[in-house]
Amino acid sequence: MQSADTFTHYRGRFAPSPTGPLHAGSLVAALASWLDARAHRGQWLVRIEDVDTPRTVPGADRLILSQLAACGLHADAPPVWQSARTGLYRAALDRLVARALAYPCGCSRKDIENATHADTPRARHVELRYPGTCQHGLKGKAPRAWRLRTEGAAMAWQDRAAGPQAQDVESVVGDFVLLRADGCFAYQLAVVVDDADQGISHIVRGADLLDNTARQIRLQQCLQLPRPQYLHTPLVLGAHGEKLSKQNGAQAIDTTQALQALNLAAAALGLPAQSGPVDQALIAWTAAWASAWARPGAHLSAT
Repeated sequence: MQSADTFTHYRGRFAPSPTGPLHAGSLVAALASWLDARAHRGQWLVRIEDVDTPRTVPGADRLILSQLAACGLHADAPPVWQSARTGLYRAALDRLVARALAYPCGCSRKDIENATHADTPRARHVELRYPGTCQHGLKGKAPRAWRLRTEGAAMAWQDRAAGPQAQDVESVVGDFVLLRADGCFAYQLAVVVDDADQGISHIVRGADLLDNTARQIRLQQCLQLPRPQYLHTPLVLGAHGEKLSKQNGAQAIDTTQALQALNLAAAALGLPAQSGPVDQALIAWTAAWASAWARPGAHLSAT
């Protein structure tokens, strides 16, 4: 891994979860991350985020890779799978435990709901605020999960699209899960470890993940890892204003009409439509992206 706060070159990534094929919303994130890497003359990697094994759909990873290829979005190295990298996550957790930055938790979801008097739906990767029940010991309960201590974790950062951001992780989220009760490593730990291990300098992803950034920066600090630059792209919304996702029936992109799918993604990013072959369209969009983003103070065009 690179030392904290040092990057020698641009390296970006697209990290889909194999819970289904790419749809219009996920193609926006894929195209934006690819264009940002190309505009900066950097590298672009693909990582299959299958650490949440109960949600993984067999064959979805290969389908996603074939969809990317059909759209001309080729990675600069072979893809990696999180399911093959659990040793890295275990080592990171062990480091946190050794520094007393992580502790075992015996609380069930119902325990947390009862303690916080809350029973409301949660957005993706967003949990009820943990009240700190097991911070000072399990008090006879069996350990179920491991959590990161967040005391004093007031994070501030600059998002390339959304501008200045700040979140007090302790008051908003509380101590969050690193290793789940079902034995799966949590998304937050896995993504931070992977980004550092792969030398990711720039993260371009959907705005639904903006809220996760403060937790990831906290983990980067605790593990003494470099902080990438972040850019969160606009979301593609469904007919009723909800985020387009696999969970609400988003349709797979039609790779037999790759240029049409790419034009829709480009429009969401404020880029002009192209009529030529896919490779020529990507060249034109890269030039447009470079003009807008490969310079300080750039802002995403309104659409």
